[in-house]
Amino acid sequence: MPVKATSTLQVFCEFLKRERGLRFSDFEALHRWSVEDQSAFWEAVWRFDGFDSPTRYSSVLSNANMPGASWFPGAQVNYARQIFRHVQRAEAAGQPAVIAEDERGPVETVGWSELQRRAASMALELRRLGVARGDRVVAYLPNRPEAIVALLACASIGAIWAICAPDMGVPAVIDRFRQIEPKLLIATDGVTYGGKSIDRTRVVEDIRASLPTVEHLVLVDSRIGNGRFENAIYFSDLIAGDDARVRAFDPEWLPFDHPLWILYSSGTTGKPKALVHSHGGILLNEAAARLHFNMGASYKADSFGERFHWFCSTGWMMWNAQVGGLLGGTTICIYDGNPSGSKDNMDWATLWRFAARNYVTFFGAGAAFYTMCVKVGLNLASVGDLSALAALGSTASPLPADVQLALSDRLKASGYPDICWFNSSGGTDICGAFCTANSDLPPTPGKLQCRQLGAAVESWSPDGRPVIGEVGELVCTRPMPSMPLFLWGDEDGSRYHQSYFDIYPGVWRHGDWIKIEVDGTCEIFGRSDATINRVGHRLGTSEIYDAVERLDAVADSMAIDVRVGGDSQLLLFVVPANGMRGAALANAVCQAIRSSLSPRFVPDKVIEVSGIPRTLSGKKQELPVKRLFEGRALAEVADLSTMANPDVMQEFLTLACNFRAAQTRTTIA
Repeated sequence: MPVKATSTLQVFCEFLKRERGLRFSDFEALHRWSVEDQSAFWEAVWRFDGFDSPTRYSSVLSNANMPGASWFPGAQVNYARQIFRHVQRAEAAGQPAVIAEDERGPVETVGWSELQRRAASMALELRRLGVARGDRVVAYLPNRPEAIVALLACASIGAIWAICAPDMGVPAVIDRFRQIEPKLLIATDGVTYGGKSIDRTRVVEDIRASLPTVEHLVLVDSRIGNGRFENAIYFSDLIAGDDARVRAFDPEWLPFDHPLWILYSSGTTGKPKALVHSHGGILLNEAAARLHFNMGASYKADSFGERFHWFCSTGWMMWNAQVGGLLGGTTICIYDGNPSGSKDNMDWATLWRFAARNYVTFFGAGAAFYTMCVKVGLNLASVGDLSALAALGSTASPLPADVQLALSDRLKASGYPDICWFNSSGGTDICGAFCTANSDLPPTPGKLQCRQLGAAVESWSPDGRPVIGEVGELVCTRPMPSMPLFLWGDEDGSRYHQSYFDIYPGVWRHGDWIKIEVDGTCEIFGRSDATINRVGHRLGTSEIYDAVERLDAVADSMAIDVRVGGDSQLLLFVVPANGMRGAALANAVCQAIRSSLSPRFVPDKVIEVSGIPRTLSGKKQELPVKRLFEGRALAEVADLSTMANPDVMQEFLTLACNFRAAQTRTTIA
């Protein structure tokens, strides 16, 4: 599928000209209007996307305070209802709703009407089991159609959804679920990953036993687990209904701000935040995101056929974003398994072959995935026919410019010259993006092309002044609909305030370093609480990674600025990629930093490690490692059950102990 001659943003601008008489000289003018006249912008998104409500809203934004903004009071919506409006048109166009594959090989294709039937059947069964509006339903499921059906069933009746992936440790799952006192647990008794089938029977038993409020267990039979659960209800029975009651079922109309789901922060320090998002807020934010992602089959009669894939587990907010593709009438293609094959047979072409088989038009993954594809020299000409592919998306960490350029060159060499890159940066906190892409703008490898419409993102100096062309704190000066309603259990709102508004009252501080140029392009420089400061010169860690990881000899890296007493040491951990080791590797790394950045940021020590600690969503855990080296206990700084590679943290604990011991000996001497 070629890149659309007319982008979704262009269609939106035509709508604004036709409906409101608005014309904009360029994208920056459009963005400026979207944040200065928020009511007009978000009402335009409402109308453009075809929102409906049986009751009128009294205003678009009745209270613009942060936190506490109130959107579309009086309106009623429903996430599932908004998806199922596409059933007839998508079915007429012959497009499925979901295409699912996993490592075991079988492909499941779910049509739009079949997805609606399964969700309706389950919604009615949940009601029969006593699940009502506001009750919490939690799921321990992989990225399979069952999770999508269960989410839509819960949304249909106003139950509040939360999910954890089976690759998360049991203590982390229990810690998250116990906070919200769920009424019903949906779980699988087995998963397949990296070529191995893993029985999760005991895990499900432990989770159920640790949640005293759970009244029912719904089991997704994986045909891997061998346990028997007392009084378990089988998922297959809940979705089997096909009578007149099921066919007549309609999702409930809910208040705009009714809770839809609960997402969890990483939990690297303290209890993970339980972030509550609303039906209406998520619907509006997804609609705005589709303008940028050049998606939304419903906007153009001839554009059904889009197929959206973003590789992710159910524990990452990108799973929610992928399900959100259904809101625009787009087919979503999901893959459950290891993107690099198995430990004994590494294969970074796995996802690319999946995309080719299923005619994926938009392919998304974390930046680390693309970096590894370049590192291993992946031959894209060998993965199958990628002629449907129109766009590549990247998030989770900054995508190095040379990685983007290298993959673009390989795609061109393989006969696919017109691929657009959609790099974005946001967070679980808003379940969306602050900075993103625009196919109408020139490519900007290594940068984000623009700020998302409706996102009043600025770069602020420590004294609260907006700056251009300088690195500053990423702030959002005006509310967005998808900001959390509240944090579950945060009765007085103090934790919400401390998390985002403690530095700049009334202004959202996200915790990232950002630089915004005059032309609106943006660059993220890592977490602001993990900044490198060398003799008064600050640098975001992403710049160091960009310089170091372009070396063929380096597979991965992490930089921390450790303060012991009054001194500071810059430590750089590197994972070797080939035979280079020791002094030769250290010299190559230091030279790359010296020539690309500055001699100021040459590390005091280059330390070889077997891996870099990462969260399940692929983010480097800089702050926990920094605190570990500064003397904090491992249990205080990191929850190993939330990590993708927890064994690596033991290696870093040993390194931290040796480092502090050496500092003590130096001080005594």
